[in-house]
Amino acid sequence: MHQKSIRPGTVLGKAAAYIVMGVFAFMTVYPLVWLFLNSFKTTTEFRTNMMGLPIDWTLDNYISSWRIGAFDKLIGNSILYTLGSTVGITFFSLLTGFAFAKIKSKATGFIYGSFIIGILLTIQSLMVPLFLEVTSIDRGIGNILRSLGLIGPGEFRLFHNTRFGVLIIYIGSALPVGIYMCTEYIRGIPGAIIEAAQIDGAGYFRIFRSVIVGMSKPIAMTLSILNIPLLWNEFALINILVSETSLKSLPLGIYKFSGGLSSDYGKQFAALVIGMLPMLLFYIAFRRQITAGVSMGALKE
Repeated sequence: MHQKSIRPGTVLGKAAAYIVMGVFAFMTVYPLVWLFLNSFKTTTEFRTNMMGLPIDWTLDNYISSWRIGAFDKLIGNSILYTLGSTVGITFFSLLTGFAFAKIKSKATGFIYGSFIIGILLTIQSLMVPLFLEVTSIDRGIGNILRSLGLIGPGEFRLFHNTRFGVLIIYIGSALPVGIYMCTEYIRGIPGAIIEAAQIDGAGYFRIFRSVIVGMSKPIAMTLSILNIPLLWNEFALINILVSETSLKSLPLGIYKFSGGLSSDYGKQFAALVIGMLPMLLFYIAFRRQITAGVSMGALKE
């Protein structure tokens, strides 16, 4: 019986690959473990024992950071902003991508290019004009409503310092990438399927609901995977859009620990763990869907 020989080069290559992956995994996991362990130390113990296990395990850091950061309110806002924006981004990206990919008109190319050019614009370059535009729109609409007697003399707010404004800005800023990805993906869906649905009497909205949405689950999952961590950790935009504590998100609560509490390492580490834990649970709970979504979104049949 012929026995298959194993090449020494193959064994060495696999061993080298496992070593590299092991080193990379250690470099990724160790800082998280170190942060978690040190969150149970007092600041005094941390300064004298940075690398060892806690001697006196304490939950005081979590209790104090939860209270100081007002995380009971901010976590709810972060969940609302993250999930609401992700659903909006995915829905409008799929809807617009379907129109660009399957509904042809003379204006399609120009409108599509107008959306895609937004990929070249960074958030930092939009922050000041975006803030000025949002506040000016609020003032303009408020003046109109006051002149019509529909509201009283108080300040009118539609976008600035409102949850609605945060959701609109988050969805709008992520649409260029989402529309590009969905358009390219939906172009790969056979046109015969769309034509068969039209022959059966289905309109565009029914085709979108019954055909496109079902066949675009991989790209929808990919969009969700890309946007959920970014939205959960987003800091720059919401820092200029809201100033009321009741409307802020978790990153703004964690930012409180960078001022006068910057030397209180125990509370800082506890606040960081609180902000990081939901994303870790998200990846653990949906690891299979995340892997499938990334692979199927990248390599569609």
